[in-house]
Amino acid sequence: MNQITIEDFSKMDIRSGTIMSVEAFPKARKPAWKLTIDFGTAIGIKRSSAQITNLYEIDDLIGRQILAVVNFPPRQIADFMSEVLVLGLETEEGVVLLQPERKVGNGVRMS
Repeated sequence: MNQITIEDFSKMDIRSGTIMSVEAFPKARKPAWKLTIDFGTAIGIKRSSAQITNLYEIDDLIGRQILAVVNFPPRQIADFMSEVLVLGLETEEGVVLLQPERKVGNGVRMS
């Protein structure tokens, strides 16, 4: 296991956001959804590709709060620009999204 310092960890900007819309992403190499996420006024609306199709349907995702790293550089995935990294736990059944235990404002920073 690689160790990091608290300073390394504090460089990651992990924020809460609410999924506003979901689209199919047929051009992705692995099955994925295109997510549009509201991170509040400070961060704004961002898009992400997420390989979560095994456990989540479109209707399961709209309105769901999630956690995402918002300060990674954008990443080109097929013909789509992913702007944030949605966080999840990889299980045998698929990726389980990380989300706040209760509703919080969009853009709240993890501490």
